[in-house]
Amino acid sequence: MEAMETLTKADLSRHLMERLELGKKDADLLVNTFLESIIESLKTGEGVELRGFGSFRLRDRRARQGRNPRSGESIQVPPKRVVYFKLGKELRSKLIDD
Repeated sequence: MEAMETLTKADLSRHLMERLELGKKDADLLVNTFLESIIESLKTGEGVELRGFGSFRLRDRRARQGRNPRSGESIQVPPKRVVYFKLGKELRSKLIDD
């Protein structure tokens, strides 16, 4: 399996600059505003649904018994909230079904 490259915020901004003929500041503002909107929605407990792309939701993980991989010692892992992403049907068909 070959190594995959990573798309960064800077790459997204650059793509918007080229595609929409925006200046760097405007493209950066657009990307940051979009990401901040997702973060704020998740912080308030709302899910985020991007039709055809996917949805982001917060899930609560229960406390559980874990194991320290170095020492083998049993430890208690505290409960936590995690972001869960579910692929949309269109994205799934473009990535997986093709």
